Amino acid sequence: MNDETREASLAFAAPLVALTLGHVLSNMVRTLPAIAADVLGRDLEVTAQGLASLTGTYNLTFALAQIPVGVALDRFGVRHTALGLLAVTAAGAVLAALAGGALGFLIAQLVLGLGCSGMLMCPVTYAAKRLSPARFGLWSGLVQALGNCGMLLSASPLALLVEAEGWRAGYWSAAVFGLLALLLVALLVREGPAAGSTRSLAADAREVLRLTVSPKLRGIVVLAFASFAAVIGVRGLWGGPWLMEVKGLPRVEAGNILLLATSAVVIGPALWGIVDRRIGHRRALLILGHLGAGLALCLTAMGAPGGPFGLLPPSWDAATLLGFFLLITVQPLAFAATRAAVPPDQAGKALAGVNLSFFAGAAVLQAASGAVVSAAGIAAGLIFLAAAVAACTLGYAALTRPGTMPR
Repeated sequence: MNDETREASLAFAAPLVALTLGHVLSNMVRTLPAIAADVLGRDLEVTAQGLASLTGTYNLTFALAQIPVGVALDRFGVRHTALGLLAVTAAGAVLAALAGGALGFLIAQLVLGLGCSGMLMCPVTYAAKRLSPARFGLWSGLVQALGNCGMLLSASPLALLVEAEGWRAGYWSAAVFGLLALLLVALLVREGPAAGSTRSLAADAREVLRLTVSPKLRGIVVLAFASFAAVIGVRGLWGGPWLMEVKGLPRVEAGNILLLATSAVVIGPALWGIVDRRIGHRRALLILGHLGAGLALCLTAMGAPGGPFGLLPPSWDAATLLGFFLLITVQPLAFAATRAAVPPDQAGKALAGVNLSFFAGAAVLQAASGAVVSAAGIAAGLIFLAAAVAACTLGYAALTRPGTMPR
């Protein structure tokens, strides 16, 4: 690599990494409740279903914000959008740390959902507007891999922090992280003037919705509805209670298992990106990965007391949850397929439309899983999430055809 190529690579990678720190923060705050669910519920005086509803508002606000985020990315540019969202996220983390009850925590979740709504879209759009569709598949996987490190931070590290200082300390640390990310984006991300738009904001918003329901994206949108919902349902809410309440593990040991299992969300996206680039067959990879993830989650649930295999040791949970996360991380290929389906000037809107489905599904299915868990237990909640993934994957398969997905 000559000096000019090296400088060009650094000029692209450094801003991308700075923007991706926002995605790290987003994953950190959305999954923190899983490792602190017991103390959160006690301090906020809410049941498990109530906590699911409170944290589900994060996903609802996140989903509703996708339309304005998509418009802002194409109209005002990545840098300005990222700086505004990071400031809102840091403020939301402070509100969560100061929450005195369920209402205060609800408001904090709403603010966090709004702030985090573009944390993945910012680096992904930055890359989409600078790379060919073929190269974008790999880079989008790398963005997801780095961003998913936030789930590692909310496993053992935050479990130790919560055990020592309480759940509020986790949100204070998130606020500090957000301010550091904001500073790096301000220093490293440089863009030319935003493309702007001669149309009204309402017209741009309608364009996001039009792209979301268009035939070329419809199948991806259906798949996305359950894909992230399963991840956040396990890692953001029920994974900790499953290991601590059902399997009887102490918090730090549960955090260690979640850390091991969640390591797959760091290496998985990059591996799927490499496989996609080398062998293709993106549609088949998306189908097989999601169906396999649903099966792995069912196997986790079968290790509960009274299950078909009886009470299985923690190593069973570690292995099946690792398989689940490794397989479900095929989901960044949905962004690659989205990028390939539209021209660069529509990338922000199209990606935001698909991300809307990711988080609308998370909001709906997380709330529904809370009702299932209250009625039939956490194992039933895990099976419910697995069934949702299978149903949406079959819907995706029905709405797309081999060889027709753009690359």
